[in-house]
Amino acid sequence: MYKLLLVDDEADVRDGLLHEIDWGHNGFEIVDTAENGREAMELIDRHAPDVVLTDISMPFMDGLALSDWIRSAHPATRIVLISGYEEFEYAQRAVGLDVDEYVLKPFEAGQIVQVLRKVKERIDGEVARREDMELLREHYRTSLPVMRETFLASLLSRKLPIWQIEEKAGSYGLQLAGRCYIVSAISLQQQADSGNAASTAAVDGEQRPSEGSLRSSGDIDLKLFAVLNIAEELWVKQAMGKAFIYQNHVILLAISERNDMEAVLQETLTVLQETVHHIERWLKLTVTIGVGVPVGGLTELKHSYNDALHALDYRIVQGQGGNRIIFIGDVERRFVTKLRFDELKEQALVRCMKVGTEDEMREAVNTLFDEIEQAHASYKDYQVFMLELLTAVLRAAKDADADLEDIFGGGNAIFADLQKLDSLQAARVWFASLCIKLVQHIASNRQHSYKQLVQQAIDYTKANYSDSEISVNKLCSHLHISAGYFSSVFKKEVKLTFVSYLMNIRMEAAQRLLRTTELKAFEIAEQVGFADPNYFSFCFKKGIGVSPKEYRNRSKED
Repeated sequence: MYKLLLVDDEADVRDGLLHEIDWGHNGFEIVDTAENGREAMELIDRHAPDVVLTDISMPFMDGLALSDWIRSAHPATRIVLISGYEEFEYAQRAVGLDVDEYVLKPFEAGQIVQVLRKVKERIDGEVARREDMELLREHYRTSLPVMRETFLASLLSRKLPIWQIEEKAGSYGLQLAGRCYIVSAISLQQQADSGNAASTAAVDGEQRPSEGSLRSSGDIDLKLFAVLNIAEELWVKQAMGKAFIYQNHVILLAISERNDMEAVLQETLTVLQETVHHIERWLKLTVTIGVGVPVGGLTELKHSYNDALHALDYRIVQGQGGNRIIFIGDVERRFVTKLRFDELKEQALVRCMKVGTEDEMREAVNTLFDEIEQAHASYKDYQVFMLELLTAVLRAAKDADADLEDIFGGGNAIFADLQKLDSLQAARVWFASLCIKLVQHIASNRQHSYKQLVQQAIDYTKANYSDSEISVNKLCSHLHISAGYFSSVFKKEVKLTFVSYLMNIRMEAAQRLLRTTELKAFEIAEQVGFADPNYFSFCFKKGIGVSPKEYRNRSKED
């Protein structure tokens, strides 16, 4: 069922069309009617109809001006124009191909139905084209390799919820199930003297020229692709996992069903050593491979990837040389702990502080501290974790423009209180209290901000309603906020749209002037912001129920 807005200044035409046509049977739902183009604009913004059936000849804003506006503001909306014979040639010349169909007066209901069926067929065709399963499958099939690589890269760049990972992996046909994962990053070594065309080198007893060879090429993408081909061949042969290119590195993702992380690591290092040998033999390139720590789940790949990049940094410390593999655990002796405050946990915590309830905040805090208890982390890990939690709280407070002195007694006081805590349970209660204070502060500030914003809009409107050019966009430009945000907040607080509120203000002012002055209707229209006195009379009668003249006469009688 497609939504249709009917626009005509003649009530009998509107009523006739409403009752003479079985709209539902023909696939349409009348969402509203309008008497002129200006009224239609607001209704189109509100209902977003699929089709607008409009007369050309209307007061205040005709059908052509309305069509021009629709093409600009709602380009997907279909337009059917109703025109007199004398208007037809002008209408065609004025709007060209932007109008879908014309109906000439005088017309019968059957003609309207026939035209709308044509429009419906076009919309159906467009919908069918966009939903063409075979076409979509073909596009999907050709795009799948890129989508897979983009998805795998996303696992390295940000932490995703496990349900989202599993859902997307299934959609892309990726087998990622395992109990142990290791990320390795292959980095190409830049040649210090790649421009010397006369030089040659021997690898495995073979002479190779530098000029015209892959090694002498400055095309980094070509080199990465060549390395990927070599590495992927071995990786697939050994059933190790996935290989792809990400940010100037060839990434090798090892996936194993075994729980023995040490055994998986040794197997990975063995295959990586073979990979280096093949790259050196067949491509004559020098590479360094950084190897991250083994992790137990797909949600932790980002950590292994970051470790692999850190391992690559140690090639500087080890000096220039041939191909090498650097495992982060060999160069940084550290405990691998499950206690990590990653972006997903931070996002959940900050979301609760900014838009959550107090109960949601307590639940989020309990989740974090339950993890601390289950991890059995060292005291050092616990300290780092708590500092990261506090940093997130302070960052959220800063984003909310909160006064730390008022809420927490200052930033230094928070860290001083942290040092006094003598148990994990005490830390849990203290941190929950800290977060709830911030939740209350942010909620209070938000409500105050809403009311302040709306009051500023009301004050501006009351001071400028006589400006015939006032609009939501002009007001939002004055307040330096977006129209979408303002409209949502204003309607929530005032229970009216801004356009309706502005009309009420103007009608109240017009009634006051009609009661207390002898100004003529066109003078009052100008004073309350109507450039067109006839449109003022139309809006006044529609809103108040009587014409301005009748209202004045009644007020004098009273």
